[in-house]
Amino acid sequence: MAPGKKYVEAAKKFDRSQLHEPEQAFELVKGLASRNFDETVEVAFKLGIDPRKSDQMIRNTVSLPAGTGKSMRVAVFAEGDAAKAAKEAGADIVGSDDLVEKIQGGWFDFDAAVASPDMMPKVGKIGKILGPRGLMPNPKAGTVTPDVAKAVDEIKGGKVEYRSDKFGNVHLILGKASFDEDALKKNFAAVLDEVIRAKPSSAKGRYIKSITLSSTMGPGVRVDPNASSRDLVAHSS
Repeated sequence: MAPGKKYVEAAKKFDRSQLHEPEQAFELVKGLASRNFDETVEVAFKLGIDPRKSDQMIRNTVSLPAGTGKSMRVAVFAEGDAAKAAKEAGADIVGSDDLVEKIQGGWFDFDAAVASPDMMPKVGKIGKILGPRGLMPNPKAGTVTPDVAKAVDEIKGGKVEYRSDKFGNVHLILGKASFDEDALKKNFAAVLDEVIRAKPSSAKGRYIKSITLSSTMGPGVRVDPNASSRDLVAHSS
């Protein structure tokens, strides 16, 4: 499908081959977000990993200091006291067999799923449904846990999951176009720090090959990976 008129016009406003300092990149992305809704700002990393090797696949979570700007809908698989705790923590839906059946019937009105460990045999029945959508609870991501209330609270507070795709790319949201640049930079610094920390020991050569920022409907703005590292150091000092 050909890009829309607004996208083409936005892409003409800057040199898409140029590498930008993070501050310049966020200024551009915010300025190019011209739709009549609050666009989501995203970052994409192209990493020097071999996605065919299991020990180089990356999957974890990161907490965004300034939040996501999105009201995250959380589904929790739990029973008894754990279910009660999840509801008190603000879970949008809590259930057991009934929730499994609801999802089997095609209901996916949630952004993240959490499960207590004893629920995993039941959740496993819908693994092939949740997995491709990135919604399968996972111990490494902290979404399979006895403390479901804490997991719900963290997700609602800005904790997001990320994982590398089959091409070695990692995509994450950084907030909304309405965020001020400082908020976006704080989230970017936290994400960059996490991606660097997650580098597989077996990955060889250049690790971060490229970084691209964009809004939901806007063109990609390339960020200088070296400048990004300097920005992170400056932010953390």
